[in-house]
Amino acid sequence: MTRLLMSIVASAFLLAGSFAAPTQTPTQQPSSTPQGAHATPAAVPAPRPADVDTPEHLLAALYDVISGPAGKRDWDRFRSLFYAGARLMPSGKNPQGVIGVRVLTPDEYVTRGQAYFSKEGFFERSVANRMEIWDRIAHVWSTYESRHAKDDAKPFARGINSIQLFNDGKRWWVLSVYWEAEDATHTIPEPYLH
Repeated sequence: MTRLLMSIVASAFLLAGSFAAPTQTPTQQPSSTPQGAHATPAAVPAPRPADVDTPEHLLAALYDVISGPAGKRDWDRFRSLFYAGARLMPSGKNPQGVIGVRVLTPDEYVTRGQAYFSKEGFFERSVANRMEIWDRIAHVWSTYESRHAKDDAKPFARGINSIQLFNDGKRWWVLSVYWEAEDATHTIPEPYLH
């Protein structure tokens, strides 16, 4: 997932210009829940039960739903994975060399991502995961590889996703995906590849 957005940097998709946060979409409004009350998810498409029953399955669904040959993705499935207010945050350098983070809602990712997916095959998979879980929260440090075709011998990109998950007692949700791709000046250290 993550390399898609970073690869789009080259086409001014993501990090060109400033790193200012975009405006929110109607389905991703900030919570007006009083302090101390629990927020509830906004209306989202019904998930596949096997996508959200464990953190491992949620992580697999997150990679699977964005992967495929050039063409449309199952964006309802994608949206069904994210809790209300969730964010996707690529980090890196823009063309001017400024390091920053771009903050996207799932709907903004869909809008921008489909333009890329319509033209390019994109297959991303995790190659190493470090997961910690306590009660209703989970954090995954997931090293990924991205390919244009599933059987490409070498990935065109690699990086690390920092993913936060939440369980509401019924299912697991993605709260955030924050990532950085490697480049020639900083490659992924060996311990994060196993």
